[in-house]
Amino acid sequence: MDTPILEFHGAAGSVTGSCFLLKAGGARILIDCGMFQGSKTEKELNYRPFPFEPVEIGAVLLTHAHIDHSGLLPKLAKDGFSGPIYATPASIDLCAIMLQDSGHIQEAEVRQLNRRNRRRSGETVEPIYTADDARSIMPQFIAVEYGEWRETAGAVRFRFWDAGHLLGSASIEIEASGMEGPVRLLFSGDIGPGSKLFESPPEAPSEIDYLICETTYGNREREEYALKERRIRLQKLVAQANQPNGVLLVPSFAVERTQEVLTDLLALMEAGTLQRCPIFIDSPLASRATGAFKKHVVEMENGANFLRALNAPNVRFTETAEQSKALDLVTGFHIIIAASGMCEAGRIRHRLKNWLWRNECTVLFVGFQAAGTLGRILQDGAKIVRIQGEEIRVSARMATLDAYSGHADASELDDWVMERGPIRKGLFLVHGEAGARDAMSSRLSEKLSVAIISPHLDDVYELSGTSARLLSRVAPARLQPEEIGHRDWHNDYQNFVLNLADRLKDAADHKSRAVILRRLERALEADGDDPKKSGIP
Repeated sequence: MDTPILEFHGAAGSVTGSCFLLKAGGARILIDCGMFQGSKTEKELNYRPFPFEPVEIGAVLLTHAHIDHSGLLPKLAKDGFSGPIYATPASIDLCAIMLQDSGHIQEAEVRQLNRRNRRRSGETVEPIYTADDARSIMPQFIAVEYGEWRETAGAVRFRFWDAGHLLGSASIEIEASGMEGPVRLLFSGDIGPGSKLFESPPEAPSEIDYLICETTYGNREREEYALKERRIRLQKLVAQANQPNGVLLVPSFAVERTQEVLTDLLALMEAGTLQRCPIFIDSPLASRATGAFKKHVVEMENGANFLRALNAPNVRFTETAEQSKALDLVTGFHIIIAASGMCEAGRIRHRLKNWLWRNECTVLFVGFQAAGTLGRILQDGAKIVRIQGEEIRVSARMATLDAYSGHADASELDDWVMERGPIRKGLFLVHGEAGARDAMSSRLSEKLSVAIISPHLDDVYELSGTSARLLSRVAPARLQPEEIGHRDWHNDYQNFVLNLADRLKDAADHKSRAVILRRLERALEADGDDPKKSGIP
């Protein structure tokens, strides 16, 4: 009997690209196959070959439909994977919508990029996959209900537990054969907070050999908000944003976060504590996802309130590009909820381009912003950003309300981990940036007697004996730890160009500008391998 092997091919040092390869019983099983987001350095991984052979994968177990967990499934199939993809029924319904939307976005972005490349005599590129590729993978999905044991390749048994993060989200319990008997693993997926509008508290089994746990908010405590307090906070933020001909822009994940914010806004307006105003949902994906939510409304907490909000006369969904563009002409205070949640793609970038330079705009972040994304750059206080090739001076006010986050915070994660005890052989911390993983590891090391491991991208562990053992890689890691979960040189370059433009504008005269440019030229001409020669500190 082979010893199980676990490989970490995503969400190892960052919060995106979730992908874990379990080798057991002579089979290879993927847990998630997500898309990398964040800096350009990380996103470029989406275009590169997988670090394994897709044709050799026997099955995929999917925790949930978010693109950072499911987004590369069409590429996996396009590259040769033909096996089953096991997911909850709600996750399958959402994937049918979200993966096609992802394909559409990639096609549109590649068309725009190729136009630029042709003007620069550059090479054209192909999308990672198309909407048709996404549609073609749907017959490979197999629905599995919570709590239902199934057996897949390599005689591996598994069952789903409600993770409380998103409609259909699951933690996955796995039993695999090992040299010393069955090995029990639990992949947390994304763990929801204790209180969410549409989700029940997360559930999972105890007495696990190996726990693979997310750490998105591993170093962060959110303010404790019951539903009433959360709505009071939202009411105050909207009231502060309400200016004549102003706007409240809410970059929001199209699935669940949008529907949750909308339900709260309408509840406040119905109660008379918030002035009624137009609310625009500027996301075709959110519109289609809302249909999936209606299908599963009986499974949702507060489902009736959600349906009532959808029928409010001041709520409009924009479907076509023309309807979206018309929002730039709306007068009077209004609210626009648009995807994507990290401002990396979609219609929110058009809305930001139109509004960021105006002080009558407020941008409200209601979800986690990964390092290197436009959302994080704005949240961190950038004064100038570049959107669609244009420099935009930021005069809008930034606000954050993380009470809507779909992730458990630090103490909730600690409690969830301890409830899985006894953890017999090891705890792997994944799906978190370095600070989050380090903080969580430090806290839990005082409570647990097992090894706590923070794997790097493409690390390989043998799950044998009393603890996991790191193996030598056959191939080098695709990225080094310092290149993951951080701003990259693309971000630094853009910031440098924007700051240079500011310096040149602020220079007293043409002579002063020429001096600045000559200094830069001399620095570039100096020996780049020796920073001291160029005078750069």
